[in-house]
Amino acid sequence: MAIKLVTTATELRAESARLLTEKQGSSQGLVPTMGALHEGHAQLARTAVENNDVVVATIFVNPLQFGEAADLDRYPRTLDADLALLEAEGVDLVFAPSVEEVYPGGEPMVRVTAGPLANKWEGASRPGHFDGALTVVAKLLHYGFPGVGLPGVGLPGVAPAAYRAYFGQKDAQQLTLVKRMVADLNFPVEIVAVPIVRSAEGLALSSRNRFLSDDEREAALVLSRALKLIEGRANAHEPLDLESARAMVESQPLVQLDYFDVVDTRTLEPLAENCRDTPFRGEGLALIAAKVGPVRLIDNVPLSS
Repeated sequence: MAIKLVTTATELRAESARLLTEKQGSSQGLVPTMGALHEGHAQLARTAVENNDVVVATIFVNPLQFGEAADLDRYPRTLDADLALLEAEGVDLVFAPSVEEVYPGGEPMVRVTAGPLANKWEGASRPGHFDGALTVVAKLLHYGFPGVGLPGVGLPGVAPAAYRAYFGQKDAQQLTLVKRMVADLNFPVEIVAVPIVRSAEGLALSSRNRFLSDDEREAALVLSRALKLIEGRANAHEPLDLESARAMVESQPLVQLDYFDVVDTRTLEPLAENCRDTPFRGEGLALIAAKVGPVRLIDNVPLSS
């Protein structure tokens, strides 16, 4: 079946109800994206299709999470290629609304506030970014709620389908904040984390990678190598020795390190200092961010022992 493109929330709800009814489906997956899709997004879609009867992907470049208009304008728009990728993965429905559809009165007066978790790491470099991201995620989660079982749509008396939304582990801080929002505000959706997809050389896939020159792309590999070094030490129950891993990154002249730390997976607070000097035990998350040439990149790896 060919993929269906809709641009309004009304169309989305109607098509969701129709598809779930036709398929006698009991589950719907949502894959929120900003477009410019790559294999990492394909993995999100693939995972959703494997585990749901109906899958909806969204493509919306959210102006609220861009600090500068130039960055918003620069973000690539590749709708035809995105639709082809999603269709190949078996996605049923794509919601690609206009800014006016999502924010009909202009920028919203009431927004989701990300709170203290958003004031560090990426939030320290991009003030207000996570408020904008959570505001649009909240709206998209509402838009993508399965149509069947809601008053006036689908089959009368049919319970709503199970509802899951899929986010990439690469945006670890955003993923943590989305999980926290869903839990704190009682959204009826399961948030599913999908592991990072990497190039053959180890670079975490990102829509921003297309802006790297060949030399910058080669230099950017130091981020994943440094993370792999920390992961290996954690797996071997050795001291993490973050300073030597940082030094490895800082030795690359095309890379300007922003942060590199190991944090608690739930709170994103740095782990106790003794994990740097004594054998690593337990769980953590190694986070890294750096500018490579003009491009800001982030990466992370879960740690356990």
